[in-house]
Formats: sequence, structure tokens, C-alpha cells
Amino acid sequence: MDSNQPRAETPQPPQGRRGGGGSGFSAILIVFLSFIAIFVMMMNQTPSTIRNGLSILHQVPEGHVGVYWRGGALQKTITDPGFHLKLPFITHYEPVQVTLQTDQVRDIPCGTKGGVMINFEKIEVVNRLHKDYVHDTLLNYGVQYDNTWIYDKIHHEINKFCSSHSLQQVYIDVFDQIDEKMKDALQGDCTRYAPGIEIMSVRITKPTIPESIRRNFEQMEEERTKVLIAIEKQRVVEKEAETSKKMAISEAEKIANVSKILMEQKLMEKDSARKQQEIENQIYMAREKSLADAYFYRVLKEAEANELKLTPQYLDLKFVEAIADNTKIFFGEKIPSMFLDQRLLGNFLQQLARNVSEEEKSTA
Repeated sequence: MDSNQPRAETPQPPQGRRGGGGSGFSAILIVFLSFIAIFVMMMNQTPSTIRNGLSILHQVPEGHVGVYWRGGALQKTITDPGFHLKLPFITHYEPVQVTLQTDQVRDIPCGTKGGVMINFEKIEVVNRLHKDYVHDTLLNYGVQYDNTWIYDKIHHEINKFCSSHSLQQVYIDVFDQIDEKMKDALQGDCTRYAPGIEIMSVRITKPTIPESIRRNFEQMEEERTKVLIAIEKQRVVEKEAETSKKMAISEAEKIANVSKILMEQKLMEKDSARKQQEIENQIYMAREKSLADAYFYRVLKEAEANELKLTPQYLDLKFVEAIADNTKIFFGEKIPSMFLDQRLLGNFLQQLARNVSEEEKSTA
């Protein structure tokens, strides 16, 4: 606009050669100073800022949103990824990432409760800025909002944590809890003051400690390792002894079970043999009883038959048959030790006479 002012004054009547030359010189001087001012402003800005200021067409990459400043004032307009237009020199834009990003905070010195200086070489903070809170966050804390709520905050929280814990606790005892404690501390303040920032996780590497103390810790760890190895060896020996004991018990139980089975088998065999013998005895007793009953019955019947046979005639017959079988017969008035029934003797003589007469008839 300053360069157009001399052209507007040209129709005016000249006021002298000296005055006309002075106004043209001042116009050139104004234009020259304007270019110098623009050049100085461009030199004070970064190449990306110069490029953003000069460009009309710009691209917002995926995972980012476009944020715009006009005359230094943050605009409420936020654009999505893609190509967009803006006024050069007047409107300035910056891409702001709204996806997960990892900020690495390096070289954080801190002093422990005992006064030992240690250094955390690298702490990684995974965070995300929600799209709905981009305008409020940038309005309050600028584009480099993570400097305030991540880089500076992690320095403060690490130093506060170290000052309340000993080196043993920071380096060994509670080192596994530092990640969660830092995450909770960062998220607590962000939720209160910058709700658009979400802390996903914090990863902390082992801090660097003085060499002499580190050697002591290594020696302690070596001794602890030796103790653990000895304990493990003892456990192995105990396990082996327990295993041997269990194997011996199992073998003894197996032998006992086999012996029990064999004993039960023998008992079953004996019991079977006993039952078989009992059955045979019962069969034998039944057979003998049957034979005895038969013999008794036969004898009884024979006795009954003999009782029926014991008649005088049958007895005479038997006597005669017994006498007939003898080869010698003595007769006389006195026969020693022999007493004969005269009746039986008469019957015998009659029977003998009949036998003789029958023999004579048969011979004739």
C-alpha cells in the first residue's frame, strides 16, 4: 500500500524541482525499508515458517490437523488432512499431530534421598492430543505444549521421586514402579490443566549411577546370584531326593500290591481247593452213607430172613449138612466132650439112610 501512495500524488502540481525529487526519494526509501523489514522478519523465521508464510496451497498430512494463525492470533478453524488454501504472509499454519507420538526426554539428572547424583539417560512418553481439544490446548500452551506438560513435567516428577527415595530403592527396589508413578503423575496434571493430552505409557531406562556404587551393586548382585544358585541347587537336591523317595515308595507299593494280589490269588486257590475238597467229602460221605445204609438194609434183611429161617427143620438140616461133611463119626456110650441130642442123632441117621439108599438106586 505504501508503494501506491506516490502514484496518487503525481497529479498534484509540482512544487519545485527540489520538492518533487524529495517526495520520490522518500517513496523509494519507504519501499526499500519495507523490503528490509520483510527480509528481517523472514530471516528471523525458520525455513518451514517462511515456506508456510509464502505458500498459498498447503497440505495437512495424515494423522495431523491444520491450525491457523492470522496476524499472530490463533484461529478456531481446524482443517483435516488434505490440500487447503490460505492467504500468504497474513495467515500462518502449523500441522499438529493428533495420533500417538513418542516424546523422548534425555539426560535427566537427579539426586537421591542419600545425596547420590544419578542420571536418567532416556525416558520415553507415549502421548496423544485429542482433536477436539487442539484449539484450547494450543491457545493456552502453544504449539510446543509438550515442552510444558511432558519434557518439563517429567524433569520435575523424576527429581521429586528421586529426592524421596534412596539409591537402593530407585535403582533396584521400586524401579519397576517408576513407569506407573510417572504416568499417573503426568496424567493427573494433564487431566486437571490440559484435558486434551492423554498419557498412554511411560518407559524409563535404568539410570546411570557412579561407577564405584555400580560396582558395589554388581558385587551384591553377584553374591545374591550365588545365593540363588545355592538355593536352587538345594532345591534340585531336595527335588531329586523327593523324587527318589517317591519312586521308592511307588516301587514298594507296587511290590506290596503284587504280593497282595499273589496272596489273594493263593488264598482264592486254597479256598477253591477247600471248597472242592468239601464237595468231594460231601460226595464221599453221601456215597459211604448210601453204602452203609445199603449194607445195613442188607444185614437187616438178612437178619430178618435168618430169623425166619431159624425153624427146627432148618436147624436140623444145617446140622445134618455139617455132620455129613465130617469124615469121621464116633459112636459110643461115652463120647468125651461131645453131647448130642438124641433127636438130632435120630434125624441124622434117617437122613444118612436115605442118602445111602438113593446112592444105591443110582448105582443100580
